[in-house]
This record gives sequence, structure tokens and C-alpha cells, in this order.
Amino acid sequence: MQHIIGSAALTSSANANSASLEARSGRTVDARTLESVAGLLLMGTCGFAIIYGLDSLAMHGRLSLTVFVGVLVSWVVLRLPDMPVALAGALALVVSGAVEEATLFATLGNEIVWLLIAAFVMASVLRKTGLAERLSVAVLSRCKTVAGAFWAATLVISATAFVIPSTSARAAILLPVFLATSQAIARPAVTKGLALLFPSVILLSACASLTGAGAHMIAADFMKRVGGVEIDFALWAVLGAPFALATSLLACGLIQALFLTSDDRRVAITRPPARDLPRSGNEAAVLAVVGGTVLAWATTGLHGQSVAVVAMIGAMLSATKCVSGVPLKEALKGVEWNLLLFLAATLLIGEALLTSGAARYVIDHALAALRDGLPLGPWTIAFVAALLSSLAHVVITSRTARAGVLIPVLALPLAGLGADPSSLIFLTAIGSGFCQTLMVSAKPLVVFGTTEAPTFAQADLLRLAAWLLPAFIALLVIFAMFVWPEVGLTFAAANPTQGNV
Repeated sequence: MQHIIGSAALTSSANANSASLEARSGRTVDARTLESVAGLLLMGTCGFAIIYGLDSLAMHGRLSLTVFVGVLVSWVVLRLPDMPVALAGALALVVSGAVEEATLFATLGNEIVWLLIAAFVMASVLRKTGLAERLSVAVLSRCKTVAGAFWAATLVISATAFVIPSTSARAAILLPVFLATSQAIARPAVTKGLALLFPSVILLSACASLTGAGAHMIAADFMKRVGGVEIDFALWAVLGAPFALATSLLACGLIQALFLTSDDRRVAITRPPARDLPRSGNEAAVLAVVGGTVLAWATTGLHGQSVAVVAMIGAMLSATKCVSGVPLKEALKGVEWNLLLFLAATLLIGEALLTSGAARYVIDHALAALRDGLPLGPWTIAFVAALLSSLAHVVITSRTARAGVLIPVLALPLAGLGADPSSLIFLTAIGSGFCQTLMVSAKPLVVFGTTEAPTFAQADLLRLAAWLLPAFIALLVIFAMFVWPEVGLTFAAANPTQGNV
């Protein structure tokens, strides 16, 4: 009897659990359906209002603005994949006649796209030869304590921003270094700290280099078109590297203070176990090629060659059997074509907003509203731009997409209130690099947060962000107001009402 009662109870419990799961699933499906319907209604309403309500804006401008809003709603509300949405938006501009077909194909041949292709090839060579991992482990093996390993790792990871053009690629290359180091130390708290440190520094240090993120390419393009400032690899490094290093070191200190005890920090470490990494080609020659490429990027003013041409020469030299043992065909497999198509489509959408007059229209109306309701000074402008660009990762998970949205919608309107447009574009691009609040906001966080070894949870990220985000925003404002003007990027505009849009 007891067996029958127990079986009945188990069956009843199983049915209840099944019903509960079905109810939760139903609610999830209903929520997603409502979200999709709301997104489509919002997109249709905005499109109708723009096409038929903005009579003072030329039709090409209305079409460009409609596509931009549709792309934004698809990313934020419908949560559709970034690249297909951007590519669909670019094709919609061509089909609607807002831009010429030749412009679409010209964008795919943009210097920025070729620069990234070449940089990805060199990064692929470094990964396939195991050279980047060996150098990182060699540096970390010299550290005697956990604290020393944390500071050394911060410097090593930051340096990779200059040669590896993608945060996700850097995460893939550095993941084995993290695993080897954490296994050598074998302390759960240290493993969690390292798992937070690696992606945090990867993301924060990306702003050191022009090639560190696709968002930087979009910002550089806008700075040239709107502000007349042509920013090269060297100038970007001068502006971005100090901020990248400051925030990376800040993150390193906070992670040690929040997640490690004093005993954890003083633990002596042994040399991380060596992995059986491939050795092919001449490692010294690979280092010479990569180092020479970075040096040539920084001295384009002397030799006159563009950074894209220099990168392609470096890629061709590094991806040869006699140098690295990695043929070009194999190295090309490491190129993130998804990112390149996404970047090209985003550049086209941004260009359409500028050339059609849509950006100017939005800026003029936004300025009118802001002047009437909120007179802003330079400090307030910098703070608003830093705050909103740093928080944008919560609703737009792709950094390249954030830059494509924030520059025309946030930076350019705020520039009309008394700030130089190039400075605000640069500030917004740097601010968009903060994404350490949610696991889904950046691929490096997913890579290090979902390894087989227990690492960190969402609550740990929120705890870190609660301390890091305010400091990041404060440093961003300080750099914009005091540091970057010293190297030529003055924040205050000579004529606050004009923008070359």
C-alpha cells in the first residue's frame, strides 16, 4: 500500500512539475510573442510616421531614417542577430533607392574592411603557431605571487590589443593561458578572480588600438566626415592607450580587493604547466613581422602608406610557410567574416544618414528640444555622453552596433550644445566599450564564464560592475576634459551650433 501511495505521489508530483514547466513555457512563448508583436508594431508605426510625417526632410533622408529605426528596433526589441539585421538594412537602402548599388559594393572594399582582414590573418598566425600563448605563459611564469600574476596578466592582455583586432579572438587565444595559470595555482577564489580579470581587461584595453574593435573604425569614419579629424593608428593609441591602461589596472585592483583575500594574493605560484603547442616556422621572424607592422602603423606619416596597405603586407609576410609555417589559405580561416560584413553594412547605414540629410535633421530637432529644456555645459555634456554610452550595452549587446547607433543619436546632437563633435564621437566610442554588467553583453564574458572549471556567476559580474562602472565614467569625463585636449582633441567647440554633417 505504501508503495502504491508513494508511486501515486511521485506520479502526481511529476505531473505537477510537468504542468508547471508547460505553464512556464507557455508564459515564455506568450512573452516572446507579445515582444515580437510590440516590436513589429513599433517598427511599422515609426516607419509610417517618418515617411508620411517628416515632409520637410527629403525622401532619401526619410528612407534612411526609416531603415535606421528599423535596424535599431530589430536589435533592441526583437533581439534579432546583429549581422543579418545590419545587412538587411543595407540592402533595404539599396532597394529603396536611398543609396546607389555601387555604394554598397564600394563599402565592402573600404580600407577599414581590408585593414581588419589583414589584422585577422596576423592574429590567426599568432594563434595557430601558439606564439601568443607561449609568450604569455613565459611572462606569467616569472611572477612569484598571485598578486604579481594578476598585474602581469593585465599588462600582457592589454598589449595584445595592438595586434589582435577582435575581443572574441583575444579571448580564444588567451583562454588556454587562463586555464594553465588557474590550474597551477589551484585555488577557487583565484580561479574566479582570473576568470573575471581576463575578459575585463580584454574589453577595457580594446580602446587602446584603432584595430581593437570594429566600433573604433566607425568612430574614425564619423570623425573624418563630421569633424574633419583624420585619426590614424598612432594618434588613436596616444589618446586611447593611457585610458585603456588606467581602467585595466583599476579593474585588476578591484577584482583582487573584491574577490581575493590577503592570503590569496600572497600565495606563491609555480610555473604553469606547459602545453604541447605547435612549433612551425621561424618564431623570431613572426615576431619581427608583427612588430614591424605595428611600428609601420604608428609611423604612417613618415612613409606615406595607409594602415590597410601596411597590414596587408604584414599579413602576406606572416602567412607564409617559410616564416610561420602557416599558409595564407589556412590563416584566412581565422578571419571573422561575420564581423566584416556587419561592419561594412553599419558603415553604409551611417553614410546614408549623413549624405541624405537625415542625421542633420535629427540633430537640429534634438538640439532644439535640449536647448529649451536642458541648458548643458561642457562638464554636463561629457557626463551625459559617458553615462549613456557606458550603459548602452544593457540594451544593445554588440559594440559595433552601439557605436553605429550612439554616434548619430547621442554624440552628434550633444556636440551642438558646446562640444567638439570629434571629441564627443571619440568619447562615445570609448564609453561603448564598457560591457561588464551582463554575461550576454560580450563574447569574452561568455567564453570565460562558461568554461568547464567553475569560474564566476552573473552576481559576481554585477558586484564588479557596481564598483567599476562609476569609476569608469568618472575617468572617461576626466580624460575628455583634461587629458585628451593636451594631445589635440579639445572638448569645447569653437562654434557649438555648427556641425559638418
